[in-house]
Amino acid sequence: MVEGCVPTISMFYGMYYAPGEHKPAHFHAYYGEYGARHEFQNGVFTDGDIPARQRKLIEAWAELHKDELNADWDLVMNGEEPFRITPLL
Repeated sequence: MVEGCVPTISMFYGMYYAPGEHKPAHFHAYYGEYGARHEFQNGVFTDGDIPARQRKLIEAWAELHKDELNADWDLVMNGEEPFRITPLL
């Protein structure tokens, strides 16, 4: 991985992981100038703000891909790069 480069997990808004992540299991979501952390195991948004419409889409996407997100989280916790996950179409 190139230093300073943040790998993309999915790209219907912009969700990334960063090496050295910490628990609880989460991903970072961005929409324009907005950004928040989404703890996908309990469905809570923290550390930021996302407009309501986009928040609902992110929540729906996270629920549809919960197994993949958990598998990716395990990879990240082991210092490995996560797999890409299909965006909302």
